[in-house]
Amino acid sequence: MRKRDDMTFPMAEYERRLGELRQRMQERLLDAVIISDPGNLMYLTDYQTTGYSYFQALIVPLDDEPLMITRKLEESNVIARTWVEKTNPYEDTGDAIQSLVNSLKRMGLFDKQIGFERNSYFFPAYMQDRMTVAFGDKELYDCYGIVEDGRVCKSPCEIDLMHRAAKATEAGMQAGYDACVVGATENDIAAEISAAMFKAGGEFPAVMPYVTSGPRSMIGHATWEGREVQEGEHVFLEVGGCYRRYHTAMMRTVVMGGLTDSMYKAQECMKNALHQVHELFRPGLTTANADAIVREVIMDNDVGANLITRAGYSIGIAFPPSWDEGAIMSLKAGEQRTLEEGMVFHIIPWMWGIDGDKTAGISDTIYITEDGCKSFFSLDRDFVVR
Repeated sequence: MRKRDDMTFPMAEYERRLGELRQRMQERLLDAVIISDPGNLMYLTDYQTTGYSYFQALIVPLDDEPLMITRKLEESNVIARTWVEKTNPYEDTGDAIQSLVNSLKRMGLFDKQIGFERNSYFFPAYMQDRMTVAFGDKELYDCYGIVEDGRVCKSPCEIDLMHRAAKATEAGMQAGYDACVVGATENDIAAEISAAMFKAGGEFPAVMPYVTSGPRSMIGHATWEGREVQEGEHVFLEVGGCYRRYHTAMMRTVVMGGLTDSMYKAQECMKNALHQVHELFRPGLTTANADAIVREVIMDNDVGANLITRAGYSIGIAFPPSWDEGAIMSLKAGEQRTLEEGMVFHIIPWMWGIDGDKTAGISDTIYITEDGCKSFFSLDRDFVVR
């Protein structure tokens, strides 16, 4: 490892992460792992690039220096950003999988017990097929989750960094409030949110802000399309601020004119759900029980709304196309994993179908403490009324 003092975290943090990964490798009887998920590469080495659609992987032996395989252009990111000393880049006209196989042979690992992230979005099936053909009859092992087991609980320095992401989130949301006026377009609002996040020190998020107005709020994962906000409508906003690829996210709702009875009831219902979260979430609670706490409050409404998704998900390091770590851990029925200190969740007690034609949201990003939980945010949770 190259010792350096200009990465996102101190060297001791990366040494701890690598050491804990190797402990898990020993427990699974693996001599080496091939890590290809962009978030996992960032977690282990501080490596990041927008060029992750090209194959890239970190070979981590149990008792030798790791080696990074990237497209030749991306080797500059290994050198500029990470502690990794050994690389084997491939040209655009080269063969990424052959580079991987050759590297494993040169490292004396070809005949060893090797794990790879079979479920990685960025290690496509046709490349996995070519790798397994190269190994012949030798068995390769699926080690998906071996890095995520370390990512799920954030260290104190990760929590501190996520507070910086939260500043960008809140700055963006406040700008969104200010931009929500009758006659503004969704594009106008999105532009103000984005500018404010970046001016507050935020970086490009894994997902740009969600901005939908009026009936468009019923479209899942839609965002701005130039629609003009009308009198008496509402605007649904969801903002994910990012700093060094760590995210925090927040939903809020802006109403043009006074609150209807239904929208007021929806507001109070979501606020109550978040109040219950802060009262009851703590280490030892199961994910199923955590989901039920939120779901039971939201579903007990008389405005026709539903909670049609999970109640929350792990959040932290992310690259497009999503800012969540839901594949690592989600709050939903049937899941029995327990909450632990350092876990971070975006809690989403949003309400879909208010009066049949409106969606509104009030959400929070929290971290689990020794005996409870805390929010990263300070913004008021009430709907903003214009």
